Amino acid sequence: MLLGKPNAYGSIFRFEGQASVFAVKGGPCYRCLYPEPPPPGLVPSCAEGGVLGVLPGVVGTIQATEAIKLILGTGQPLVGRLLLYDAFNMRFRELKLRRDPACPVCGDHPTVKALIDYDQFCGVAPAASAPVPETTVAELKARLDRGDTNLFVLDVREPNEYQICRIAGSTLIPLGELPRRLSELPQGPGAPDIVVHCKMGGRSAKAVRTLTEKGFTRVQNLKGGILEWIDKIDPTQSKY
Repeated sequence: MLLGKPNAYGSIFRFEGQASVFAVKGGPCYRCLYPEPPPPGLVPSCAEGGVLGVLPGVVGTIQATEAIKLILGTGQPLVGRLLLYDAFNMRFRELKLRRDPACPVCGDHPTVKALIDYDQFCGVAPAASAPVPETTVAELKARLDRGDTNLFVLDVREPNEYQICRIAGSTLIPLGELPRRLSELPQGPGAPDIVVHCKMGGRSAKAVRTLTEKGFTRVQNLKGGILEWIDKIDPTQSKY
């Protein structure tokens, strides 16, 4: 938008994709659709979330088509329209988009006139210099087998992930909800150890840092997450 060039937009996640054209005169921009970023840590990485292999090709082809139409000045580009693609159910839907007069980028009185710190805007924290304390799946299994009561297993994945596979007895609190649900965790003298896990260990490492900053002292990250648990401890469970 700042360069006066249209954006043939596309995004993908798991089985779903989106496409539109932003920053065309009179049409909406990306900030009209998404004025605020998601909470820090809520969006999983590609390694954690995954994408259906053919999905980038489908959405990329739509983007290329829109770019050609814009260059040639022909057809009906996806200006003011958001195309939604559900590969799982093989369904396309379309939503109408309107330019937001109060948008800080393309509105009637824009306030954003230069690039900003997008790491700060998107809540991307810098990598921590010190590693978080960890435990292995073998160590966790041994404690569970001996009925260790000084143990609290916290799962910070999303509910749909929890339905696929889980560690028996674990408590689910998605990472994005963790800051406002700290009261549900054991804390204080005599509180049990908290072992945090996610799919592969990335989100749970963030959770450990968050809990440490909030005063929790006996917190460990499960190295390799539930995928390593399935590989080494319980191969009967489904992987995703």
